[in-house]
Amino acid sequence: MARATQTVPPRWRKEVERILITDQQIARRVRGLAREIERDFCGREFVVVSLLNGTVMFLADLIRRLNLPLRLDFIGVSSYGPGVESGDLVFTKELRLDVRGRDVLLIDDILDTGKTMSRVLPKIRALNPRRIKICVLLDKPSRRVEKVKADYVGFEIPDYFVVGYGLDFAERFRNLPFVGVLRQRVYQPAGRRVKEAVCNNDRTRPMKTRRRQRSTPSANTTNKVPKT
Repeated sequence: MARATQTVPPRWRKEVERILITDQQIARRVRGLAREIERDFCGREFVVVSLLNGTVMFLADLIRRLNLPLRLDFIGVSSYGPGVESGDLVFTKELRLDVRGRDVLLIDDILDTGKTMSRVLPKIRALNPRRIKICVLLDKPSRRVEKVKADYVGFEIPDYFVVGYGLDFAERFRNLPFVGVLRQRVYQPAGRRVKEAVCNNDRTRPMKTRRRQRSTPSANTTNKVPKT
């Protein structure tokens, strides 16, 4: 993926560090995904199942590019609280359409640890569809803990905390037209950053150095915040 060259609009610079994927790059890739999907689903009516809420913008742009007969339904899932750590998955909306014997295109905004998909897939398989294909805007394989793989991927990204184009932090930033990297101080409290930095230094500092520092404290000791 080519590095985005656009700068973050002034309104968002205090919270968004940089643009990772521009709106033009997104639009171009969505067109490419639509062509791939049309090729694989040609001649068959299928059901698009979208996971709420982060998929809304991606979903709208994608299905407008699909020149195929389709039906649309949603599954509501929630796995994040007000912070950034994934919690227990809660289903907030069930499927309304009957997918028995039909092709299903399952759409999500980002494939991260794979925990959400590992819960959603068995739920849909229990409804006996003909087949299930997975389409995601973003894939973050470095974070994967479950054996889940997407059939259609918009962009593979490093382990950044990203927002925009439907993706949020605490229900904010969904309306950004691009995918941007959120500044660490926004999603991680200062106290936690300092604590992690101290713990990181303690783990990497040689034991001999630690004993010397206990006996002769230095006023110039500094701690580096670990890179995310």
